[in-house]
Amino acid sequence: MSNRTELSVNTEVLAKMTEIAAKEIEGVVGLSKKAINLKGAVKSKTPFTGVKIESVNGALKLNVYICVKKDALVKEVAEKVQENVKEKIQTMTGTAVTQVNVNIADVQLAEETEEE
Repeated sequence: MSNRTELSVNTEVLAKMTEIAAKEIEGVVGLSKKAINLKGAVKSKTPFTGVKIESVNGALKLNVYICVKKDALVKEVAEKVQENVKEKIQTMTGTAVTQVNVNIADVQLAEETEEE
């Protein structure tokens, strides 16, 4: 008999880890709190967090909805978010991440600290 320990991570914790990893990338303002695809939103009692997580055969598939700065190079930012999220989640949980889909949900047009 092996003495294995199982790790179970709540999806809310995975979503928070994903958010932190995405925000580490230059050009990302944050995660979008508005769902692009409202399919199934009526049935959901939990607010949209900007991350959708699916577990498929023990591996994770992530959809991340980000808001980027107006001058960001979107393709480059999205690729860096994909790499960073995958690496951080796999390292922190030991669970394989098979897919990270990055969706540009919004663009920040003005700096929030800008004076009128």
